[in-house]
Amino acid sequence: QVQLVESGGGLVQAGGSLRLSCTASGRTFSSYAMGWFRQAPGKEREFVAAISWRGGSTDYADSVKGRFTISRDNGKNTMYLQMNSLKPEDTAVYYCAARASISSRGRYEYDYWGQGTQVAVSS
Repeated sequence: QVQLVESGGGLVQAGGSLRLSCTASGRTFSSYAMGWFRQAPGKEREFVAAISWRGGSTDYADSVKGRFTISRDNGKNTMYLQMNSLKPEDTAVYYCAARASISSRGRYEYDYWGQGTQVAVSS
């Protein structure tokens, strides 16, 4: 069992930056691939970024590539999402997720989810 807690969301102006964190409970964090997803009002939850269990492989949605960076610190049981050059269309609730397998873009392939953290970008 893995419990995930996101933090770091907030309100920022367009062009600004935020860093989200996802802290996991348990001692097996390093054996899970991790992902970030987001859900805007009235829209489906969409893939943002994923990282392999060691952090050696990352994947990004085209909409955030070059602006967002996913990383993890297995010693701290924490994953991060550094978000730069934020746009109003990045406004959403951001969720972290864990998968006991290789990283994936598919939201239905993740086993555990956090409660989400709100990110709002003003124009």
